[in-house]
Amino acid sequence: MAPIADLIGPPDGSGEPPPLPASRWPDPAFDARLFARAGGRLCGVDEVGRGPWAGPVVTAAVVLDRDHIPDGLADSKLVSPAERERLFAEIIATADVAIGMASVERIDRTDIRKATLWAMARAVAGLAERPTLAVFDGRDVPPGLSCAGEALIDGDMLSQSIAAASIVAKVARDRLMSALSESFPDYGFERHKGYGTAAHQAALARFGITPHHRRSFAPIRKLL
Repeated sequence: MAPIADLIGPPDGSGEPPPLPASRWPDPAFDARLFARAGGRLCGVDEVGRGPWAGPVVTAAVVLDRDHIPDGLADSKLVSPAERERLFAEIIATADVAIGMASVERIDRTDIRKATLWAMARAVAGLAERPTLAVFDGRDVPPGLSCAGEALIDGDMLSQSIAAASIVAKVARDRLMSALSESFPDYGFERHKGYGTAAHQAALARFGITPHHRRSFAPIRKLL
């Protein structure tokens, strides 16, 4: 297989990769080239939740049905909550989807990078059928894959498959954190999703940490 960089285009001579497309929506032609290159099932993989102080990292692997690609696929950060929910429902209904999750305990026992890569590999392994090629948003390919894998920086801006995975992972994690808030209503998990907002810091100062906080993260470690 030729490197994915060949599908994007060469650097401009400055040593930097080419600029991202002006549109927030990935170009369908890019995934078409990936599909042709894979010669089979193309899987997009992304994660949500590396930065929060609480909750798991959630990853998703998505093999889109090329005849039923939802309109408006984009990086989950650029899509409204209502639009994410719509896209999530369409992706689940038409694609082969699997989710991987790295617990707070795993994050604290290893580190956030290793835990994320482990969860990504779990998501790929959970698909109904093994993909031919898995493309990952970011710089890393997890070890132990049963298929070829390549990393794609800013992949959720370039690939519809990775954008779909980012939406699935985001909605799944947001729902999990909202459910968690029912057991810990004082922390506002349903609003900040575990990120280090001022409201979250204030709740920690008043109520202390929960079993769902990442003790290996510096702001939480200081409270111990």
